[in-house]
Amino acid sequence: DELKALIESNKDLVLIDVRSDGEVAGGRIPGAIHIPNPDDFKAKYGAAKPPLNAPHMVFYCQSGGRSMMATRKAVQKGYTARNYDGAYSEWSRKQRN
Repeated sequence: DELKALIESNKDLVLIDVRSDGEVAGGRIPGAIHIPNPDDFKAKYGAAKPPLNAPHMVFYCQSGGRSMMATRKAVQKGYTARNYDGAYSEWSRKQRN
């Protein structure tokens, strides 16, 4: 519920999906950028790399482990970032209800 409210209230939110291509094929959170490997960011994803001062950045994966690592890495690089602890598994379950 917190992530849904954040998505609805922040047009500048950067929502980053770090799941595999196969997992993403099963569904995704609307508006998310899928980034399994950030090398050659713009060429590969067609989106500019978020600036260090991006005000809202949330990472998610299928169950929370990879997105936690990605969040930590982003914070180490100077970003203000959060991990969606519920992960895609929680999101998809709540969307079905």
